[in-house]
Amino acid sequence: MPPWKSILLCFCLTATVAVAAETVPAEEVNMTWWQAFVLGAVEGVTEYLPVSSTGHLILVQRAMGIGQTEETNEAADAYSIAIQGGAILAVLTLYFPYMRRMFMGLLGKDSYGLKLSINILIAFLPAAVIGLLFHAQIKEYLFNLWAIVFSWFVGGVAILAVTWWGRGRPSQPGLEIEDLTWKHALFIGFMQCIAMWPGTSRSLVTILGGLLIGMNLTSAVVFSFLLGVITLTAATAYDTLTHGTTIVEAFGFANFAIGFIVATFAAIFSVKWLLGYLKKHGLALFGYYRIALAVIVAILMLAGVLHDQL
Repeated sequence: MPPWKSILLCFCLTATVAVAAETVPAEEVNMTWWQAFVLGAVEGVTEYLPVSSTGHLILVQRAMGIGQTEETNEAADAYSIAIQGGAILAVLTLYFPYMRRMFMGLLGKDSYGLKLSINILIAFLPAAVIGLLFHAQIKEYLFNLWAIVFSWFVGGVAILAVTWWGRGRPSQPGLEIEDLTWKHALFIGFMQCIAMWPGTSRSLVTILGGLLIGMNLTSAVVFSFLLGVITLTAATAYDTLTHGTTIVEAFGFANFAIGFIVATFAAIFSVKWLLGYLKKHGLALFGYYRIALAVIVAILMLAGVLHDQL
């Protein structure tokens, strides 16, 4: 589908749902349709960039005054995770050939697809176990702007360190996705656990994990996308099933639908742009961006312009 048609479809779907949102009394909904649109766009654009979508969503929510009461704080955090479903749908659309081969592999009809499925599952397991064990503690202690600012800064420094380390070194082809062993996948899986700290970025740590085991940048990014499908699906399903009623009561179903729709289309454009950009320029830009953002947000909070959680 041509880009202009995708944009038009996105706006048409959003407008339709926005009209439905207007039928709900304003005093019963703690989010406007345009705020849902902004949050969906932020989620879709940042989910697969190495900048942390969760960190950006929490920042934007605080800036717009969303989730600043006891009643809506939990719903706001759950909303930011639930609309990740749109980003998942984007990757399923863009990388359907991989998904098809993985499905056929599980049926015993594609050896490459079977190996990829096993590696994706192995890479997912560490986050699944640690996430279930420490989900409540992560939400309680790390879903705040100071924790996010710290991880933004550290992640930016890590990107620049890896970039500088790679300069001047002899260029090598690097491992492709089909070259990965179960040990490689497990290493990337443990790297993904670091991203449970909001602001770190799941994409960042899984891409860096791939580079550290010798993958070429493009393959590391694609594997990160594919791993994200199962990881984000698990997180999204958990929060939606656990807090779905809370989200709808606080923000309305229409606003959830708007966030989901916009996130889908924004993620499609973001993923396409990212792959093209990284092939030419590498990761350095995101390192500088993360450091600059961390410094700016820290200054705004110290000045009392931007407030952390409740």
